[in-house]
Amino acid sequence: MLKIGWFSSGRGPGSRDLLRAVMEERGRGSLDVEISFVFCNWDNTEEPNPRKEQRRLFFDMVEGYGIPLITLSWKGFRPDLWDSDQRAWRDEYGTELRRLTSAQDMDLGILAGYMLWMDDETCRRYDMLNLHPALPDGPKGTWQEVIWKLIEERADRQGAMMHICTPEWDRGEPLTYCSFPIRGGGYDILWAGMEEKLRTRGLDEIAAEEGTEEPLFRRIREDGSRRELPLIVETIREFAEGKARIKGKRLYRGDLAVDGPRDLSAQVDAALRG
Repeated sequence: MLKIGWFSSGRGPGSRDLLRAVMEERGRGSLDVEISFVFCNWDNTEEPNPRKEQRRLFFDMVEGYGIPLITLSWKGFRPDLWDSDQRAWRDEYGTELRRLTSAQDMDLGILAGYMLWMDDETCRRYDMLNLHPALPDGPKGTWQEVIWKLIEERADRQGAMMHICTPEWDRGEPLTYCSFPIRGGGYDILWAGMEEKLRTRGLDEIAAEEGTEEPLFRRIREDGSRRELPLIVETIREFAEGKARIKGKRLYRGDLAVDGPRDLSAQVDAALRG
């Protein structure tokens, strides 16, 4: 059985959906995993805390599943060091994170909506996977930055990938990915609308004025985000079924190191249809 350490900031429905999806697959007997613990970088006593209710729902879900919940408030941890040296703060926080989680069995860590940068030493010691909302050869940065870059480049496809966490953030080896077209069908009229706007305004101006509600941007985000959950589940399945493992921060299948990520688009699309 694959033993997973689950790292999440518990910010909203997406965090709950990710955990629920894995636990439901496990409950159906189709995913041979155990979530050994959930680690959250909030303890929900912080103020201000605009997501307090969302986080309470997440904590209730974790405890309802009987999963050990480990919290370490990033706001309450060494505020003196945070104010003076955030790199040193991150290293100290990572040391405490490892102390708190070291007693738990973990074969693989999953960063599922974990909004705090992981320190270098934890990335070296733990094998962890992170979701990045872009294709392996796509843009880096936040999901917002990725989508605006795709629009700027007049891209044809978007996707998401799971990659190994390394000290170089978003630069670890990609393990799996899925992709989908952002041309054709209902996309063409949205691209035409964007091109019309670009005749009189710059992209930065459009982004500032319309933000995530811009129709083309919103459609790309919606089609991407609905694939993230099945991609995480299907990636975990690869490891649970012994089809993949990590050794020395490289992906192996059997005894062979693999060059290049595995395309799980067919599995992800099937999960969406099902």
